[in-house]
Amino acid sequence: MSITAINVRNQFRGTIQEIIEGPVVSEIDVITPSGALVTSVITTRSVKDLGLVVGREVVALVKATEVSIATL
Repeated sequence: MSITAINVRNQFRGTIQEIIEGPVVSEIDVITPSGALVTSVITTRSVKDLGLVVGREVVALVKATEVSIATL
């Protein structure tokens, strides 16, 4: 399956900057070429199955049904 076959409009190319592995879930920090940081929380099993390591180029796929913003 190619990335173009996935129905997600927000796709960010980047490089894995950090992986914080937990026993069940892990945080993956992806830095984009523009310097934006995208963080994903996925299962640790998926980290291993996908072969994710720091420095690997990936595409972060973002699909949100709701985004809320509050003022300070």
